[in-house]
Amino acid sequence: MGAEAGPLDAVRSDPAISVADDGAGIVLAPADGGSDVGLVFIPGAKVDPWAYAAKLSRLVADDGVTVVITRPWLNLAFFDPRPLDTFTSLAPDVEAWAVGGHSLGGVRACQLAPDADALVLFASYCANDLTGSGLPVLSLAGSDDGLSTPQKIADAKGELPAGAEFVEIAGASHASFGDYGPQAGDGTPTISDADMTAALTDAIAPFLAALP
Repeated sequence: MGAEAGPLDAVRSDPAISVADDGAGIVLAPADGGSDVGLVFIPGAKVDPWAYAAKLSRLVADDGVTVVITRPWLNLAFFDPRPLDTFTSLAPDVEAWAVGGHSLGGVRACQLAPDADALVLFASYCANDLTGSGLPVLSLAGSDDGLSTPQKIADAKGELPAGAEFVEIAGASHASFGDYGPQAGDGTPTISDADMTAALTDAIAPFLAALP
């Protein structure tokens, strides 16, 4: 599922964002430098990594977060055994790292989470037990997601620490978390791309700002 051209062009032309494309991942960094907090983001299965750049771009431009969007082997995170530091090493000056991912990318992020300072789930849930990890966790769901439904996310919350935060974004579908077009089996979104980007930024920015 390819990245839509319009949102991606907006990121590439934004003077507040520095874009670097490495073999392991895409690095979006504040153009003025000085980022202390980073997010390693793992794409959903068979989704072009660039398809997430626009939805994550305001974290970079407005809140000074460095975002590394990984390039999973075969476009499937489950086939990518590389450790977290493969991606954090692309921005060595960042001091605190969250790991996150969309859909199946989030399942892989859960596996890497013990090596991170926090976990952010984008329409996803864990298949491994993190209850004793002590990690800060933010779980984001879409009210109209037909794949990682809010109920599925709620049913899996027992794998997360007791203090995990849950945010449901009204009108968001599964594909609303990226810019790659509609997805089979998904619900119909009623939220605009601009409002979705703002909702993600408003939820994630304060969560990351609170990291040590």
